[in-house]
Amino acid sequence: MTDNYENTLQRICKHLERIADPGAIIRADTNLVDEFALDSVKILDLIMEIEDEFDISIPLNLMADVQLVSDLARMIERIESEK
Repeated sequence: MTDNYENTLQRICKHLERIADPGAIIRADTNLVDEFALDSVKILDLIMEIEDEFDISIPLNLMADVQLVSDLARMIERIESEK
């Protein structure tokens, strides 16, 4: 993995720590829906926070492919590279 990917992963984890149960361990293979019980409102809030953090726009249709924290990091990397 690249340093940029690891940086992206760390930044995502900081956002997820706020919605995780205390003491939860967030890793690249953590399932977003199972671990955080994300409903549509929480997902939209998370997307908006991440868009602000990374100064990107995430098409909602891409979120259907995101299940793991690593999926989200790779998607952000892809969107940033297309800017």
